[in-house]
Amino acid sequence: MLKLEKVDVSYGSIKALHGIFLEVKKGEIVALIGANGAGKSTTLRTISGLLKPSNKESKVVFKEEYIYGIREGSRKYESMPPYKIVEMGLSHVPEGRHVFPDMSVYENLLMGAHSRKGKPGQSDFDRVYHHFPRLRERIKQVAGTLSGGEQQMLAMGRALMASPDLLILDEPSMGLAPMLVEEIFHIIEDINSAGTTILLVEQNAHLALEISNRAYVLETGVIVLDGLAQDLAKNEAIRKSYLGE
Repeated sequence: MLKLEKVDVSYGSIKALHGIFLEVKKGEIVALIGANGAGKSTTLRTISGLLKPSNKESKVVFKEEYIYGIREGSRKYESMPPYKIVEMGLSHVPEGRHVFPDMSVYENLLMGAHSRKGKPGQSDFDRVYHHFPRLRERIKQVAGTLSGGEQQMLAMGRALMASPDLLILDEPSMGLAPMLVEEIFHIIEDINSAGTTILLVEQNAHLALEISNRAYVLETGVIVLDGLAQDLAKNEAIRKSYLGE
């Protein structure tokens, strides 16, 4: 469903990603773990078109369509704008939630469906309410007055309104109480079980590896390790560096 090859990204003279290789297959949950500043959010922002690779050899391919890169047999460099990527079926829940604070929960959910043709139906809202019943209770409430956990649910629910094939999540547990973190992770598993493929960046490496099929470890912009999540969870270096053991 998603493939990155030789992806370099720079902020001015500072190189943030160095030749990233990564792939996500349909139906998987894939985790991307690493320390703060390793380049995890940069990777997600590049996938969703918010950042551009700094090397013309870089390729980002989603459902066989080039977000960035040169197709084999072609000389044209593809560069797809973010709104087109959303229309293709990729939704990005950014770090920090970024809900529209002065709009109601209902209006925020409507914004999530803006890329779809036609007005969303009740079934679209019901799908969100199935995963996040609390949003139904808060539907008229102004988003800025929600708790941190409720705002995270709203950000995820807003992304689901686009009916994505691939949902990328950036630090969904950040700043949440432990009980809410477990609830969010159960919901992520439910969303995946309902048919949505997920790429997950998460500071809680233990939980991320627990629910994922595969994982990649990113250090200072370089993928240093990848494999089955259950195998990485047993890796001594990973346990010391990211699992606090």
